[in-house]
Amino acid sequence: MNKGRVWVEINTDSIRKNIQTIKQKVEGRDVMAVLKANAYGLGVKEISKILESEGVSRFGVANLDEALEIREESELPIQILGGVLEEEIKLAIQKDIILPIGSIDIAKRISQIAKNLEKDAKCHILVDTGMGRLGLVYDEEKVIEEIKEILKIPNIYIEGIYTHYSIANVPTNSHTKNQLKRFKKVLKKFPKTFDIIHTANSDAINNFPDTYFDMVRTGINLYGVFDLEGRRAYSLEPAISLKSRVIDIRKLKKDSPIGYGCEYTLKEDSLVATVCAGYADGIPLAYGNKGEVLIDGKRFPVIGRVSMDYIAVDLGMDFEIEKEDDVIFIGKSGRYEITVEDMARIKKTHPYEIICSITPRVKRVYIS
Repeated sequence: MNKGRVWVEINTDSIRKNIQTIKQKVEGRDVMAVLKANAYGLGVKEISKILESEGVSRFGVANLDEALEIREESELPIQILGGVLEEEIKLAIQKDIILPIGSIDIAKRISQIAKNLEKDAKCHILVDTGMGRLGLVYDEEKVIEEIKEILKIPNIYIEGIYTHYSIANVPTNSHTKNQLKRFKKVLKKFPKTFDIIHTANSDAINNFPDTYFDMVRTGINLYGVFDLEGRRAYSLEPAISLKSRVIDIRKLKKDSPIGYGCEYTLKEDSLVATVCAGYADGIPLAYGNKGEVLIDGKRFPVIGRVSMDYIAVDLGMDFEIEKEDDVIFIGKSGRYEITVEDMARIKKTHPYEIICSITPRVKRVYIS
């Protein structure tokens, strides 16, 4: 296999095991696989096929372009989760994409376009119970009246209703419980009105079992990755490894400067490996003088500033490392492992950003 300079290995067996574990955890509820941003950059066409074969009930996306890419591969229901632009509505209806309704105005616009197409648009109502971003803003009396009005609008089939939690990764925080309480107050006014009720995202699946309802939505957990905070209520297999190669090794003397800005000087004579990966591949700038890599089952520190295409690694006097050896940024080597979460901690961000930051020039390799 021509691995190239930088590649991300996606273990399809691990993804299959993870989705089955999630299905067992939610005890028979339907599972929506959230494949926004090209399945978080891992390849939506390939990932969607795997998940469909493992029995997910539908796919969730951020916009119409993402929905259409999956539609080329699958006849499963596909749902836009956040907001919808007016220019997206017509084609979405034509392609049987499920649309979100977050206001009466957008509901009326969807209705008019659906009427012109002589179709009924399938939609879910989004209630903003405390995210503060999209959806019918929660005001107990007002939101009830808005939903009643939406339900009367023609050429719209309201299949479901949902909300989105803003801090479900922290099980001790009361905000999620308050959001759920608000949502339940809405539901009490509409018994047996909706075919599908869903609120739980990956964090809520882990931390708040009472949020499951009819269906759950999972994204990052598919790849065995968790938020940095919160419980890990079940065991998942890491499915992602990010790798590169040693392109050069040189012996440099004590006090030699390393990289742009001369931000590091060697503490002693060392073998320094140049690795052909940089921030243009998704390696965080924060890795300079802080991160580590694995080579041949050993840990080595990243030294100097991360550049666009290269990083430097201090090998000490380990003469066993050779040119073109594999370098692991995320994954296992021997008894050591570096996780997505580990990289996120160094960057002081969350794991979602780490995965989505793996750039298009990084080769995607699917293994089993």
